[in-house]
Amino acid sequence: MTHSTSVIYRLTQRIDRHAQRFALLAIALYLLINNSVNATSTWMEATRHGETSLSMWEPFVWEYTSAVATILCLLPVFWLWQRFPLRFAQPGKQLVVHFLASLAFSASHVGLMVLLRELIYSGLGGDYNFGPWLREFIYEYRKDMLGYINFLVLFALCRFAYSRIKGEANLISENDFSKSQGGPDNVSQTSLPSTPEHLLVKKLDKEFLVKVADIKWMESSGNYVNLHANGGVYPIRATLSKLTDTLAERGFVRVHRSYAVNCHEIKSVSYNNSGDGEVMLNTGQQVNLSRRYKDKLKQCWSEE
Repeated sequence: MTHSTSVIYRLTQRIDRHAQRFALLAIALYLLINNSVNATSTWMEATRHGETSLSMWEPFVWEYTSAVATILCLLPVFWLWQRFPLRFAQPGKQLVVHFLASLAFSASHVGLMVLLRELIYSGLGGDYNFGPWLREFIYEYRKDMLGYINFLVLFALCRFAYSRIKGEANLISENDFSKSQGGPDNVSQTSLPSTPEHLLVKKLDKEFLVKVADIKWMESSGNYVNLHANGGVYPIRATLSKLTDTLAERGFVRVHRSYAVNCHEIKSVSYNNSGDGEVMLNTGQQVNLSRRYKDKLKQCWSEE
């Protein structure tokens, strides 16, 4: 693995493990800057013609309580966006889902924001008056709806850009491989192998093929499985359990809750007193072994 590939891999691994944390941190930074500008603008506007009954801290309380409420309300929204990502299919269903979600987001945001303001004003000996709820909610919903749409589109764009930088792999059949090489496209489906032999990897604007036999080991990473082959790391959207079952006939076996290895690439296996251990691959890579999968590994390795 080259140095640049290694750096990108470590970075994407960290982002995968803490994706929501990174997203919230970026949004918090944006809201801090944006709402600080709004607060200072409100204060400057109020004092443009001299004295005002507005205290200087009030615009900052309004803006920062809104920011805190927004961040807290985005937590369940992120889960929704992952479950219902923006797609061209079923636009009617998506419109209904996101409209209802924007209403729930706005209602939660306004309720929490007003509660925080009431607490702060009460603590400072003041009295916060939100105004007529229906009228003020409609006023706030207009802004929240635009904010929801902006965050949703930005979320989708960032997710797409990240997936293209990180790259993504797909298992392809021998028929697809023949087509990609310019071969005949009339290969009989009955002649296909029981498991795929190649990966089609898409990275930025490039596509290339990787042999399944070149994969040394696999690791679970969120909604993806990272495939380690010939010094490269290729993520594929799948579960480790299902992918290992698919590639079992190619010699792949699960050795841990988060890892699977290619039995053809095993150099040695060591155990500790607890029954767990480590699998040493021909590349020098060590992969953790759980005693739960020890028998399956022995069976696979003994067939080599």
